[in-house]
Formats: sequence, C-alpha cells, structure tokens
Amino acid sequence: MAEGKWRDRVLESTRWRVVALLRRSAGTVGDLARALELTDNAVRLHLAALERDGLVEAHGKRREWTGKPAVVYRTTAGAETLYPKPYDLVLWELLRVLEERDGAADVEAVLKAVGARLGEAAASRHAELRGRADHAAAVLTKLGGLVEVEEDPGGFLLQGYSCPLAALTPGCPAACLLAESLVSGLVGAAVTERCDRTDRPRCAFRVEAA
Repeated sequence: MAEGKWRDRVLESTRWRVVALLRRSAGTVGDLARALELTDNAVRLHLAALERDGLVEAHGKRREWTGKPAVVYRTTAGAETLYPKPYDLVLWELLRVLEERDGAADVEAVLKAVGARLGEAAASRHAELRGRADHAAAVLTKLGGLVEVEEDPGGFLLQGYSCPLAALTPGCPAACLLAESLVSGLVGAAVTERCDRTDRPRCAFRVEAA
C-alpha cells in the first residue's frame, strides 16, 4: 500500500480521530465520547492504548457537569511526528534558490559548514578511531540512516542502509557533502563520501585512519 493511502487509513481510524480532537484542544473522556458518539468505556480503551504508545497524556483535572473531577487529556509532543511536515520541500527549494543566487560552489561550502558544525557539536571523545566510528554510526542511525561500521583497509567504512536526506540526494548530490562533514566532525578524521544515490539512496562513508 502506498504511504499516502496507509497514512490516510490510519488517520481516519477512531484512535486517530481521538488524537486529532486532542490535538485541537485538551479534553476529558466525556468530551471525546460526545464528539465521537462513543461510550465512555470505548473512549477509555482508546486513550489507554494511546497512552501506552506515548501519544496521549493526562494533563490535570477539571470538574464536569456532574460535579466530579475528570481527567483532562492532551497529545504529547511525540504525536506531532505522525503528521507530515514540509521540511524536505522547504530545504529543497532553499537549496535551489541559494544555488541560483550564489552558485553551486557557495552552496557546497554552506552545506559543508553546516555538517561540520553539527558534527563538532556531537563529536565523540573516544580515544580509539573504532569507538568514534561506532559513535558516528549511532548518530546517523538515530537520524534515520541505519548505519553499521565495517572494517576497511586503512580505516573503516560506515555503511548505511537508508538515507536521512533521501528526498534531496537524487536531485541534489551536494546534500551528501553535509553528511560527509557531519561524519568527519563526529569522528575527528578525514572522511570520504561514497553514497549510493540511485532510486533508494544509501549513505556510505570511508573513515581514514590517521
């Protein structure tokens, strides 16, 4: 099933209707039951599942018309990650505008500088290169790269099985320079980008031993 159709089905389910309502404003079981035309017990079941998934949380209490205090629920910050964000589109257009205005060389310089700053901020202090390479692989994996460290003559290969910048790299190969500088900053060593920019981009970086 295409990603868009899968997302639509999920967001149209009752559980995600609960999330959508709470995303607009916090509410009680009674508020949700009335809005969804469900029983209170049915709403509680959905809320319990959403709490387990870290998408909904209790946020104080308020008195309802019965005079009894009722728990008020709201969405968590994590729930926002389920909704599409235009970051890829905005970044893609930003890079295009910068290249048209300043030229490809300047865009590449900016990307390298951004990557270097990010890498230095999260650099490993491990004494051994292998430890720093493992750290870099963990950082890239958290960013969505799914990276493993492989032994390579004269250094290490950080082999990715996905790409955090997959929406950009096919049409903007220079985006890989950002990742290359990031990895270099993380490991504190020279790094060469060897990414696969085909229809399913994969990161790959060779780390040179000193």
